Amino acid sequence: MKQSGKATAIGVLAILLWGMLALLTSYCNRIPAFELTAITFTFAFVIGIFYFVRSGCDWSQLKQPVGVWITGVVGLFGYHALYFAAMKSAPAIEVSLIAYLWPILIVVFSSLLPNEKLRWFHLGGAALGFLGIALLLLAKGTFQIVARYAVGYAFALLCAVIWSGYSVISRRQKSVPMVMTGAFCGVTALLSLICHFLFEETVIPSASEWLPVLALGIGPVGIAFFAWNYGMKHGNIKLLGTLSYLAPLISGTLLVCFGKSDFSWRLLAAGVLIMAGAMLSAADKFRNIRRLRIIE
Repeated sequence: MKQSGKATAIGVLAILLWGMLALLTSYCNRIPAFELTAITFTFAFVIGIFYFVRSGCDWSQLKQPVGVWITGVVGLFGYHALYFAAMKSAPAIEVSLIAYLWPILIVVFSSLLPNEKLRWFHLGGAALGFLGIALLLLAKGTFQIVARYAVGYAFALLCAVIWSGYSVISRRQKSVPMVMTGAFCGVTALLSLICHFLFEETVIPSASEWLPVLALGIGPVGIAFFAWNYGMKHGNIKLLGTLSYLAPLISGTLLVCFGKSDFSWRLLAAGVLIMAGAMLSAADKFRNIRRLRIIE
């Protein structure tokens, strides 16, 4: 139980770091998407190298089944590539809402894992979180499904399926060492660099842009993926799925605090919905704590 609580807290760290993503990206939005991904995942790869060295440089850890490599690379690179493609093929609001189905899908897919049961309050909590995010995103415009954007919607839905699938499969791959996350980041950086040279023009980051780029690589891209992997492997997967909706809420709050966006009552309402969803999703944990107190 103690390990589960610690792992859940580490998973929450990833969510908090992802909450910084929008703010940091806003300071380097001149840089093309694949180029920025290549640079930041390179920093994440360096973090993986440090972890690998500290763990004793056991090269046998990298000898994993092909399925493990496919899952990791598709999870990291596939998600980002499809998200960029979706953003170019459909309006941002619709893409964001569809892509943000992944926390709900984590909750649903987790029922396929051994010793995991899906209860109504798990789904209810995730649904409340999604409503909170919908409230935030719809403040920027109206949600409208248009047939000509079908390809973009499909890409966004694939994003949600890929990331939720990668997260849940990580639970089944508990024996896969953490150093593999660094390896996945390295492959993602390389593939992103190839895509950059194929589809984008290179933009050299200015002196003022390198600091947020470095922060992105160390935090929301680097440490966050290691923390998320550990949380998915050993923590409360349903609660982490629901708490994932905190990331865009934190993003919105930071953008307001740094003058990048205006405050709206929707931000407060979204926070209430997301926290209510988290508490509902954790209803079984509160119930267990109450039973222990009664027994004592």
